[in-house]
Amino acid sequence: MKIRNHFQNKDIAILYRTNAQSRAFEESLRRSNIAYRIYGGLSFYQRKEIKDFVCYLRCVANPQDEEALKRIINYPARGIGNTTLNKISVYAQEKDITFWQALNELEVVGFKGATATALQSFVLMIRHFQGLQDKKNAYELAEEIGKQSGIVKELYIDKTVEGLARYENLQELLNSIKEYTETPTEDGELVERNLGSYLQQITLLTDTDTENEEEQNTVKLMTIHAAKGLEFPIVFLVGMEENIFPSAMSMYDREDLEEERRLFYVAITRAKEKLWISFANNRYRFGSLVQNDPSRFIDELPAEMVDNSLAIKPRFNTPKSKGLFGNENAVQQKKVVNHAATAVHNASASFKAVDPSQLAQNMRVEHQRFGFGKIISLEGPLNNRIATIHFEPPIGQKKLCSIMQN
Repeated sequence: MKIRNHFQNKDIAILYRTNAQSRAFEESLRRSNIAYRIYGGLSFYQRKEIKDFVCYLRCVANPQDEEALKRIINYPARGIGNTTLNKISVYAQEKDITFWQALNELEVVGFKGATATALQSFVLMIRHFQGLQDKKNAYELAEEIGKQSGIVKELYIDKTVEGLARYENLQELLNSIKEYTETPTEDGELVERNLGSYLQQITLLTDTDTENEEEQNTVKLMTIHAAKGLEFPIVFLVGMEENIFPSAMSMYDREDLEEERRLFYVAITRAKEKLWISFANNRYRFGSLVQNDPSRFIDELPAEMVDNSLAIKPRFNTPKSKGLFGNENAVQQKKVVNHAATAVHNASASFKAVDPSQLAQNMRVEHQRFGFGKIISLEGPLNNRIATIHFEPPIGQKKLCSIMQN
């Protein structure tokens, strides 16, 4: 739109139903070097619950991170107050050691009773998580941290509007970690991704969180509620799926459903010139990849007012093969890491990608990069298959995903 129609960033708004949905768009805009600004809220990674959880992850990966340690040592509340933290800091400075090292010398510091017990429990918990780093991928470890630390429960029991939003945000963070661990490489290979590698890419995404706040020529991101009274030349209305818009809580109450419909009217009338409506065929929810139905509100739009010539139909309707092994979707995997060297394979002159539905166990196949191999096993539905294949030396066994699309 910017190149062909000479629009500027400031002419464009991305509207969504809930704050948690901003995460994917923030990350994509940042990767594309497109300036943006969140209106009516904070950037996803600047929200308190996200910072708290990321600090837990940072502590596990690097317990010498004093800033992260101090942020989460008493969250959820463990009875560890500022006086206790100051005493530990003073001891660490006197002995010229780190805050974490001081925590491991509690008897020397002089803590007793409930305070000593609380501190010891925290140290043991972090050590436990550290011991899981080589046994679990980034999502499995993050899920364990969320449960054992009590942070997920702390947010779940808060049933206020703000509490529900914070819980949704944390679930979206966990969904993003799940997506990260289950996204195959360009060759369709499923590789192990640990906590350290996840934190590295998060650091790159959050380095410039406040960089564009004062810029005027920015894409606007906001919830539909925050957009009331505003208008933009171009609006992208995203996440138009059942259970998101309308929300799951409004589906069985006529009055609530009507309120959602009125909110949809607000959203579409924010666009002065062009309105784009989109929904995701697949979305991670509570750590699982689920297929979605388009919002009922889309079907209620007047047909003569809608141009759906560019609409992409769901992958599972009329599948065609992208190739033997695609890379557009994420698939579930356990620990399968193959460190064998990957020799360059030149595809045969007769090489032709086949529909993944034609694959079968014990079938001999050719991969464009890994060469010839034999299918050991197949898992998953036809539109999202995982094939375990034993390739000829030096490649060996690999797990690959085969994705069908329109």
